[in-house]
Amino acid sequence: MSRARYPTDLTDRQWAILEPRLPSAKPGGRPRSVDLREVVDAVLYVLRNGIVWRALPHDFPPWKTVHHYFAAWRTDGTWEAIQESLREELRAGAGREGTPSAAILDSQSVKTTEKGGLVATTRPRA
Repeated sequence: MSRARYPTDLTDRQWAILEPRLPSAKPGGRPRSVDLREVVDAVLYVLRNGIVWRALPHDFPPWKTVHHYFAAWRTDGTWEAIQESLREELRAGAGREGTPSAAILDSQSVKTTEKGGLVATTRPRA
């Protein structure tokens, strides 16, 4: 890496865990020319800082490249598969079943007027 590190960058240990879970390059096409660690670091930078893709600092790969990988991995289920495999590994390390057997759902209800919107707060003109 030839750029300054950002607080959102993966550590070497985190990258060692994540890298094998990322899809390999598709056979038959152009060889992959982008560093996937830089792509993941750029995605984390965008998500953590809440910026638009075009505002990605120039020391990362081009924003279109980063967005392409983010969107492709969202569509093909890569992000979900990573989350599931990490959860299973963490649970197994704690001596638990890989998948949870129970869940807790919490919901809140918000009281509102029947009419809602501006109708409930606007007074008629005299």
